[in-house]
Amino acid sequence: MPLNKRSHLITAGVARAPNRAMLRAVGFGDRDFEKPIVGVANGHSTMNPCNAGIQPLVDRAIAALQGAGAMPQVFGVPTITDGIGMGTEAMKYSLVSREVIADCIETAVNGQAMDGVLVCGGCDKNMPGGMIAMLRMNVPAIYVYAGTIKPGRWKGQDLTVVSAFEAVGAYSAGKMSDEDFIGIEKNACPSVGACGGMFTANTMSSSFEALGMSALGSSQMASPDPEKADSAAHSALLLVNAIKQDIKPRDIVTRKSIENAVALIMATGGSTNAVLHYLAIAHAAQVKWTIDDFERVRRKVPVLCDLKPSGRYVAVDFHRAGGVPQVLKMLLKQGLLHGDCMTITGRTLAQELKNIPDAPRTDQDVIRPWSNPMYKQGHLAILKGNLAPEGCVAKITGLKSPKITGPARVFDSEAATMKAIMAKKIKAGDVVVIRYEGPKGGPGMQEMLAPTGALTGQGLGESVGLITDGRFSGGTWGMVVGHVAPEAFEGGPIALIKEGDSITIDAHKLLIQLNITAKEFAARKKKWKQPKPRYTRGALAKFARLVSTASKGAVTD
Repeated sequence: MPLNKRSHLITAGVARAPNRAMLRAVGFGDRDFEKPIVGVANGHSTMNPCNAGIQPLVDRAIAALQGAGAMPQVFGVPTITDGIGMGTEAMKYSLVSREVIADCIETAVNGQAMDGVLVCGGCDKNMPGGMIAMLRMNVPAIYVYAGTIKPGRWKGQDLTVVSAFEAVGAYSAGKMSDEDFIGIEKNACPSVGACGGMFTANTMSSSFEALGMSALGSSQMASPDPEKADSAAHSALLLVNAIKQDIKPRDIVTRKSIENAVALIMATGGSTNAVLHYLAIAHAAQVKWTIDDFERVRRKVPVLCDLKPSGRYVAVDFHRAGGVPQVLKMLLKQGLLHGDCMTITGRTLAQELKNIPDAPRTDQDVIRPWSNPMYKQGHLAILKGNLAPEGCVAKITGLKSPKITGPARVFDSEAATMKAIMAKKIKAGDVVVIRYEGPKGGPGMQEMLAPTGALTGQGLGESVGLITDGRFSGGTWGMVVGHVAPEAFEGGPIALIKEGDSITIDAHKLLIQLNITAKEFAARKKKWKQPKPRYTRGALAKFARLVSTASKGAVTD
């Protein structure tokens, strides 16, 4: 093992004796000062199932690092759980936590001059937050996902946390019994692990395999299963090897590897949040990547996997069917993957996929054969028009017809929208507008799973449109359009909509349009005044002052 590269300062000269003295207090011996110091960013939290299973994984990683001749040093990383905060003021901290996580990891690793870092996290923002930090610091690094939850069961049906949100709408509409409502709530989340469909956590973790920054085949394992802990130990050994070879994140994360990750997201039917997060990841990597690149990839990559929220299966089913490696090999075979991209192993992605079959097994139908995809093109469409000059994101899978023209039902907050939905004031054909929930206006760009889940539960998922300058949960499906930019707080066109205006959403034409004249548009713009910020102090106010537009990833640096 060579000398550590950054923290070797502790071994040099008389002036460094205090540094060594402090490290002796935490277990360093004479020979340990020559070893690489590897940070272990620990996202363990007992507050949520996504992160409650992390400590055993961290313990295995630490043991593996020690066995490989490194000196692991653990530090804590905060997490915010979307499923718990959803539909409340707390949810405004979700996207903020992505930046906080990145800042915490950067501060700990650079502040102690560590030679590498293993990040272990579970909930939605843990993954992009960790990856942003890795790319900012550019020291050898690997991401270890905490794993997915196992599906709940109620009366023979698989459940996820989204089942509970949809049950709220069904129960309020009189379509569900007390027994089923309580049964779903009690059984939706049976184990530790992140939300079980191809929602945001599983979307981001699976894409990290395609990106080259996580061990192949590791992202869809169930958190409680022994193979997940084994994978954490294996990942630690890969990191030590990367330190020896001086393989850095920006050697791996390039324009080509980001395209690989986005192709995987399209093929698996992943979350709309991936658009926001990969814009931010590309920014951290100093890679040119725009919102239009997602549309370019979407047009050539089919949806191959039948996964929730718009499909039938959950992440553990996907894993058993061959998981991410199988889908990547199919994309490679069709010329839709850059196989020459380097991975954390030091080998190329094509080399890593060498022994994976070209086609999925015939004894499963989670991963479709290339000749029979779920959809011929990807599901995350980038729409533009007079309502979103900078673009917005529509999730179009699972819909009979991804277009609607209807009257606007306008709300200036998610809370006001939920009151109307629960009072059954939203009807088929309406286009719900939720504004002033963008990065600055919210602030924090909270997710809208509560209203979309309630609409789906009421049977309106396909017949009501919903547009917002906020975000959607990875568990959302329906006629939904998010990340509308510019946002309302900045005077974007979404701020100018009036109750009853005609709005068109047409994914076939990639169009989102407010059907009024240019003269009327200009008159409304002239009268508009920016509202006062909802927060003036603290983390939310700081985020609002710094954050960029959603079309550039809502970054703060």
